[in-house]
Amino acid sequence: MAATTEVSLFRLYLMRAVYAFTAFGLLYHIWPQIVHHSGPWPLWYGVGASLLGATSILAAIGIRYPLSMLPVMFSELIWKSIWLGAVALPQWLDGQMDADTWESVPECLLGAIFLLVIPWSYVLKTYVLRPGDRWR
Repeated sequence: MAATTEVSLFRLYLMRAVYAFTAFGLLYHIWPQIVHHSGPWPLWYGVGASLLGATSILAAIGIRYPLSMLPVMFSELIWKSIWLGAVALPQWLDGQMDADTWESVPECLLGAIFLLVIPWSYVLKTYVLRPGDRWR
């Protein structure tokens, strides 16, 4: 209970809204592909769809437990940042952006909302300054 009192109720509701947006957005876009695809998928397309399907389930859990599911927000922020830096930016700099890449850029840039929603002082206390779990 003490951990949730460190984070304002407004911030918790903001986090819940982002979890809901993530969960329902992926439910709408990814799950129909997972359920109704025909034939085998290319390896990495299948991996990506499966990963995003799992993310939607974890984000749905985050609606109820926003602080416990913070790693879901970290994951979303990190993979979108990596994709923008390692995939989109080099293609853009080389003038090689195709339509599919352009379509994904705004979706990944929307991930910047995680920077604003994550309670960074809580993250610092909980994940950086708090001693880690014992090794033995």
